[in-house]
Amino acid sequence: MNLARGWLRPALPITVAAMLILAACGNVDADGGNGNGDGGDAVSGSIFVSGSSTVEPITTLVAELFAEENSGFDYTVEGPGTGDGFALFCNGETDISDASRAISEEEIAACEEAGIEYTEILVAYDGLAVITSADNDAVSCLSFADLYALLGPESQGFDTWAAASGLAGELPEGFGELHAPYPDADLVVTAPGEESGTFDSFVEIALEDIADERGQDATTRPDYVASPNDNVIIEGITGTVTSLGWVGLAFASENAETVKIIEVDGGDGCVAPSAETVVDGSYPIARPLFIYVNNARADENPALVSFVDYYVENLDTAGEVGYVNLSDEEMAASQTAWEGR
Repeated sequence: MNLARGWLRPALPITVAAMLILAACGNVDADGGNGNGDGGDAVSGSIFVSGSSTVEPITTLVAELFAEENSGFDYTVEGPGTGDGFALFCNGETDISDASRAISEEEIAACEEAGIEYTEILVAYDGLAVITSADNDAVSCLSFADLYALLGPESQGFDTWAAASGLAGELPEGFGELHAPYPDADLVVTAPGEESGTFDSFVEIALEDIADERGQDATTRPDYVASPNDNVIIEGITGTVTSLGWVGLAFASENAETVKIIEVDGGDGCVAPSAETVVDGSYPIARPLFIYVNNARADENPALVSFVDYYVENLDTAGEVGYVNLSDEEMAASQTAWEGR
């Protein structure tokens, strides 16, 4: 099941008691030692992680912290995109696949065909930020209908914002207030490509329902600069005043001085993305983030087991790199998922 659309969860505070319980229960690896290297044999060995560039900063920070306490531990974490990561993972080439969406039915089938059994672990939440240049004063809020008119499958060939105004007027109601007619300015789009989980999540959440009503494929226009690397997208957005694109909220927030984060109206008014609006569900473009662990590789590699033990015991690390932490109940559920593999 793809959890990227329609997820709702209560804003549960992480109590001090719950944090102490998690801390007391954690830090014991599969061998009975401390996964963080304190009071037990230090972990040695290596792991290879690939996948989402959005999840990459979380996994990298966890790996850095783990390596600081275990000098014999080595790691490689790369972020070519969720789709590319799953291709490697289902081919048995990686230990962990970072993912900014749930694994698809096609990817599940590929893993099954290759005999790859895995454990899915929820690690954090992220909002998707619609962005333009910090110098763009012409737009501050866009609805799902606006996004479809500017970025959807029927917008191919529109090289100015104004060119999308006619299409916007034809779209069904119920997808937020239209901000057309749009300014007569160049429309330069830089955004994730099809190999990116950020692409899939954006299409599914913001564009798919309108596309379905109009009998169109649920996708974006193909004629834009596409990249699975969020840093490349940020560079493209800052290079043109009237640019448009989207990235994970954490990346947009890190670059708030050079990009403008646009509020989004999913049908209930304009809402700015933030940790608070992602948690309470009022920001309409948000998604869960995962890691997938190859169970057979874990059986063969004690370093991988100890690393994932450490990861699920320190899921609040996600908040240190700009993502939205899980509730205490969700953290416990992720730990249980790993322990029950």
